[in-house]
Formats: sequence, structure tokens, C-alpha cells
Amino acid sequence: MSTFVTVIHVITCVLLIVSILMQSGKGGGLAQGFDSAENLLGAQTNQFMLKVTTVLCVIFLITCLGLAVMTSKKQRSLLEDLPDTRKAPAVVNVEQLFDQAPAQTIVINAATNSAK
Repeated sequence: MSTFVTVIHVITCVLLIVSILMQSGKGGGLAQGFDSAENLLGAQTNQFMLKVTTVLCVIFLITCLGLAVMTSKKQRSLLEDLPDTRKAPAVVNVEQLFDQAPAQTIVINAATNSAK
């Protein structure tokens, strides 16, 4: 569903850019530069372009709000997709450590009288 709304949103953005550029404003706009917009759409070009721009703005606003609501309801973390690399802590039985006989006996500073 969000893919469909995103596609509609992108198409609306492109059409909105084109409709704004085709409007004649204080500087003339793109419509006066080509002079074919009035021939193509008639003498009421500015009124028509204003209505088209208004409709596209409403669609743009609705798709923006829709995408915001859809993404906020997901509530999932990006880290959920990563594999869990943490290992469980090793459990050590302390009683077994003290009950065992030493593996090796080490004698330290054993002074022997060898040869005098």
C-alpha cells in the first residue's frame, strides 16, 4: 500500500512542478516563453492552470499525510533485521571449581642443598 501511495506522490510531484512552471506570473513564466500554451489550452490558460495546481497541491498534501501515518504505524527498529551476534553468558558452577584436585602441583623456592 505504501508503494502505491509513494508512486502517486512522485507522479503528483512531477506534475505539480510542470504546472507551476507553466503558469504565467509577474515575470511571464514558462507559458509566455512558448506562446503555445494559450493556443493549446485556450484563452483561459491562467485560470485552468490555477485549478490544476490547486488539485495537485491537495493530492500532494493527502499523499504526504498518508505516507507519514503509514510510516509512523510501523514502529519497528532498523536493528531488528540484523542477526543476533551476542552470545549468552557462560554459566560457571563455583562449587565444582573448588571440589576439583589441582591439575599440577608447582613447588616454588624449593631450596635444596646440592653440592657444597
